[in-house]
Amino acid sequence: MEWYWILSVLLGSILFLMFVGVPIGIAFILVNSIAAFFLYGRFGTFDANVSASIEQLTDNTFSNLAIFAIVPIPMFLLMGELFFHSGLAKRMFDAIENLMGSTPARLSYVTVAGGTAFATLSGSSMGSTALLGTLMVPEMQQRGYDKSMSIGPILGTGGLAMLIPPSALAVLLGTLAELDIGKLLIAGVIPGLILAVMYAGLIYIRVTINPSLAPTYPVEKISWALKLKYLLVDVVPMVSVIFLVILLIMFGVATPSESAAYGSVGVIILSFIYLFFIPLIKGDYEKVKIFWPNFCHAMWKSMWGASRVTIIALMILFGSSLFSNVLAGSGASVKLIEWVTSFDITGLGMLLVMFVILLFLGMFMDQLAMMLLTVPIFFPIMAGFDLGMGPEQQVIWFAVIMLLAMEISFTTPPFGLLLFVMQGVAPTGTRFSEICLAAIPFMACAMIVVALIITFPKIATWLPFIAQ
Repeated sequence: MEWYWILSVLLGSILFLMFVGVPIGIAFILVNSIAAFFLYGRFGTFDANVSASIEQLTDNTFSNLAIFAIVPIPMFLLMGELFFHSGLAKRMFDAIENLMGSTPARLSYVTVAGGTAFATLSGSSMGSTALLGTLMVPEMQQRGYDKSMSIGPILGTGGLAMLIPPSALAVLLGTLAELDIGKLLIAGVIPGLILAVMYAGLIYIRVTINPSLAPTYPVEKISWALKLKYLLVDVVPMVSVIFLVILLIMFGVATPSESAAYGSVGVIILSFIYLFFIPLIKGDYEKVKIFWPNFCHAMWKSMWGASRVTIIALMILFGSSLFSNVLAGSGASVKLIEWVTSFDITGLGMLLVMFVILLFLGMFMDQLAMMLLTVPIFFPIMAGFDLGMGPEQQVIWFAVIMLLAMEISFTTPPFGLLLFVMQGVAPTGTRFSEICLAAIPFMACAMIVVALIITFPKIATWLPFIAQ
């Protein structure tokens, strides 16, 4: 059988199962297991080598799960879940709003900051959108915010969540593509900060041009001393945990896996300080009494949430590894790369083609499914082009662009998945067209960042390779 038929049957079968509702991981494992059996059995001729071939395939696949690089995934997920269920995240969001006082559109800024923090740590843009859409949009609309100023920032936070470490999805992408996890996480810092500044600038410009988009309303003025207290007590300690994780990785003090564990321990320590020791010192014994039941409940919810997503991630890693091995064993991956590179097309031209494909896939797939389908194909193809960077720098650079492309595709009208998630949680009467229009300015910001990274690759490669 020709390689293109093998690839078409594999991808077509997987897409069909996903379309009828079969979970992503199961669809990949089922299709690729059947394909491996027939391919290694020479299309139905089950000779004595079949058992040994399939055993070798499964050994290779399982060995890809038993690697140290995937340890950060559950740790980062646990860190985010603990932030949320312990109440520390809400405490930080409330403090940020108080610090901003009567700043126009401050809830939009808080939404960007809070949504980024939650989605980055949880690794779920869809979960973050659902949560913030439920909590923030009704509150902002009640205070007279235009829907574009309440819905848009929520949809825009996904791009930041994919870039700014610690990002569980970046770890997963790095694992699938066999990249240096630490360098990939650090590579997202500068692009993420640029995108955050652009989002803040967009909100500022829009509300300056048209103040009615975010009407001001009277707020209680607080003293500078109280603002300093909010900053030092409710913001700095929470943010410090995230910065600690980044700095430990950046300076080589700890591996990404160790840093993720330190981050989770740091959140647990903060929970004890804020929910037990501070009330104990203040003599608030009612809070002290309910600490242990609340803490145990928060730990259970956090561990359950992190475990559930980790199991899904492991299934996806298994399916992806099986997919890669089947493609390699059939010769389809090698033939595909030879076929693609035979065209008279530049590396940047191929990058544009891949970018468009990712935008299209994001209209009906989530990011995990997109990674499974594209990573085994895209990364070997891009590695075959010389774009004037070192091989390791080039794959890290491409991974950052791929992360942004996947997130942009999630809000691409008319079929982006986040648009439908927002439609499901938005207040009654919100039109789908309003959601699409709210997403477009934030998509444009992310597109500009992609263009900047392509034009100036150092934006993504300078920080992770600064020591080289």
